[in-house]
Amino acid sequence: MRPNKPAVWAMLALCAGSTRAATIAVDVGHYLAAPGATSAYGETEFGYNLALAKVVAQRLRADGHIVLLIGASGDMDNLKARPAMADGVDLFISIHHDSVQERYLSTWTVAGKTQRYSDISHGYSVFVSKDNPYYAESLGCAEAVGKAMKRAGFAPNLHHVINEAGEGYVVLDPDLAVYQSSLIVVKYATVPALLLEAGVIINRDEALTIKQPATRLRIADAVASAMRCLKP
Repeated sequence: MRPNKPAVWAMLALCAGSTRAATIAVDVGHYLAAPGATSAYGETEFGYNLALAKVVAQRLRADGHIVLLIGASGDMDNLKARPAMADGVDLFISIHHDSVQERYLSTWTVAGKTQRYSDISHGYSVFVSKDNPYYAESLGCAEAVGKAMKRAGFAPNLHHVINEAGEGYVVLDPDLAVYQSSLIVVKYATVPALLLEAGVIINRDEALTIKQPATRLRIADAVASAMRCLKP
């Protein structure tokens, strides 16, 4: 049985005017002191994650869901504390943007500065953990997000399928770019959880496309449409 929601969720449900609204935690991947990947243009992954997470949260709220935005201040360095904050919600979604391993990187010059890039990889991917107590539900929602992203015109990232990538991910559905991993925030969540790599920011074209407001809204629309995976 899923843990009872804290009293704060009951209060938020009343404020939302609907007892049928789902409670969804949207986690901003990484933090200011360790901002994750760097884009082909020298921008931090945390900045990308924060901007997209805000759009996703806004879109979910527009559909009547109750949303907890985690890590938006940029100072949350305890990764295990993130899923702990979401205990009792219906779904935990961690928002990230992808890169590649060091051996695939090349250099180029942007605005007079040397930056690193790789165009070998592009597209979205979705991760779940077999150690999550709601693995079946997590996988169902990950597949729903993968399908929605593909319907919205985004390409599944098949770079992780390549054995020599050496990343240790288990491919669950190559057509939808759904993978199994031991990423902390999905592994230690006590609710259904998934991690969305929305795109590859080390890719020169995708780094530009994915930061456009229209693209972020398309991703948010895809995520929102996938929330049918949640049971009433």
